[in-house]
Amino acid sequence: MEKGTLVEFQSQGDRQLAVIDRPDGKKNFIAIASDGRKHSLHPRQITYTVVGNSYKPSEIEELVKAAKEYIDPDSLEVAWELVTEEGGSVTPQSLAELLFSATSAVPCYAAHCLLADDKVFFKQKGDRYEPRPASQVADLQHQITAEAQRRHEWEAFLERAQQALAGEPIEWQESDRSRLDALERYAASGADAPGNAAATEILGALHRPTTGQGAFQLLVDLGLWSLHENLFLKQRQVPNRFSEKVLDMANRLLDNPPPDNSYDDRLDLTHLKVCTIDDESTQEIDDGLSIEFLEDGRQKIWIHIADPTRWIQPGDPIDLEARRRSTTIYLPTGMVPMFPTELATGSMSLVQGNVCCALSFGVVLTDEGAIDTYTICPSLIRPTYRLTYEDVDELLQLDVEAEPELRAIANWAKKRLTWRQSQGSISIQMPESQIKVRDDEIIISVLESSQARQTVAEMMILAGEVTGRYGQEHELPLPYRGQPQPELPSEEELMILPAGPVRECAIRRCMPRSEMGSTPLRHAGLGLNYYTQVTSPIRRYNDLITHFQLKAHLRGDELPFASEVLQELVQAVTTTAYEGTLVERQTNRYWGLEFLKRQEDQVWQGLMLRWLREHENLGLVLLEELGLELPIRLNHPVELGDRLDLKVTYADPRQDIIQFAALSEPAA
Repeated sequence: MEKGTLVEFQSQGDRQLAVIDRPDGKKNFIAIASDGRKHSLHPRQITYTVVGNSYKPSEIEELVKAAKEYIDPDSLEVAWELVTEEGGSVTPQSLAELLFSATSAVPCYAAHCLLADDKVFFKQKGDRYEPRPASQVADLQHQITAEAQRRHEWEAFLERAQQALAGEPIEWQESDRSRLDALERYAASGADAPGNAAATEILGALHRPTTGQGAFQLLVDLGLWSLHENLFLKQRQVPNRFSEKVLDMANRLLDNPPPDNSYDDRLDLTHLKVCTIDDESTQEIDDGLSIEFLEDGRQKIWIHIADPTRWIQPGDPIDLEARRRSTTIYLPTGMVPMFPTELATGSMSLVQGNVCCALSFGVVLTDEGAIDTYTICPSLIRPTYRLTYEDVDELLQLDVEAEPELRAIANWAKKRLTWRQSQGSISIQMPESQIKVRDDEIIISVLESSQARQTVAEMMILAGEVTGRYGQEHELPLPYRGQPQPELPSEEELMILPAGPVRECAIRRCMPRSEMGSTPLRHAGLGLNYYTQVTSPIRRYNDLITHFQLKAHLRGDELPFASEVLQELVQAVTTTAYEGTLVERQTNRYWGLEFLKRQEDQVWQGLMLRWLREHENLGLVLLEELGLELPIRLNHPVELGDRLDLKVTYADPRQDIIQFAALSEPAA
């Protein structure tokens, strides 16, 4: 290679030009760049030799500047079309002649640059470049466009994030959703989160710690999460929004109600006085109670259950979404509904004053409280009163003459409880807390076991027994619920324990988990030979399955779910519903610990319920004022039933840690 030859080579990924000066050993050459730096080049490193006369290093910049005047990437597509039509291939020289009608050094080098940088139209083979097939070019162009779009969206996302961090109002775009979702997954599950590379890339670009806690704090700083964001929902991937498809269908149902496939069979019960009884905050009203005074002097109890199957069919989008969710999740901060809220709290609910579709259970009991006769039918009702438990307790206490129906229902509820106890039912009375969070204020109240709550509970159990009996008599596959017979402590063992929560806790420990099956099961806890939950079809999918099966059988139609299909469906739904129950428990515990953390100066009285690990002095203690059961490590001898004065010394709700100090010796 002659001295003065201008060559191109790659250095650290960049194209560079240098002039050959002299040989360097047997094969290499010393080449001098425009800045005077010397490079030892092997012939294999040389990517192009500029045609023309001898060059000096000082002339390199002028040549490069002149070549740039020729370089127009759009012209390469024109050349590709021409070469494709004619067939064959090109060299930098032939491309220069085709595009610029010149083959001197500058246009030839410009043509070389176009071909070397091209990733779409031509493919190098030896010292020539062949045109790519049209289909391949289209694919490559699409990839480049998509990559440019991704890069634009990435840069725009980072800009919006910086603005949000600076406190400026911004509007997140749909293209941001996947990145924000990745951050949320990483914040909730850390290293276990799928696809966390996207999250760590964002954290790195915004100069944040690339950890789960870093992602959590970033979401808080962006204003997307609160400091008390519910990570349990995120970890279990509980859906927090309905798809457009589901919402569109819900709106269509509200605007244009579908035909009622039970219309001809609905029994008109609008003449009955119907009371719905719930907590004041309840939005999904799915049950109501009536009493009918019969001509023969007997009384018929009516239990009316909301009829969501009036609005949906098995397998439609709303049904499949409810199946996926399996249950409404009730949290201190609100609820995650099984159905779209507009349907669940509107058309599907038993709304006071409205004529509502229901599935009604009419039951005549024996004097002892057993089922004598019963009927199940689709119905029309008009709820008369919406009452709270406190309202009903007050009315029962006052024994209001104008409300004999409530008194009659309450009396039958007492007989039912007595009858179930005679059948071996097991009642466990433990304090139950209710936690509500409104505007960051935490309110914890203990739910009292009142006559109103017991009445409603007994009526719901009665409806479940009626359904189980109907299913057994007609051999219907239903989501039957049962509970094995527990091995309870002996009477002598129980009597040793203090009466009240300590004794109830000992019984509770022995109760086995309930079971589900498609054939009747004995429920030992309820004292029933058959039972299925049927009273909450708006918020429990297993109850909805029961409604689908019952109504189809009442109409004489084919059942929606055969036994094997129902068994598999119930198993899947029950598993998902249990996940929802865990979220409820974990969330309530979080807010319970947060409440205690904020009451750092408060002294609480605890009741020692049982030992968790006695050799480690770890016991389960009930804070009676709050109805909260917490594990506490004790530093002095304690007996079951002892009362302790406790004060919080440390609490970290996010890490599920709370520590107490006992301020005095236990008092029995």
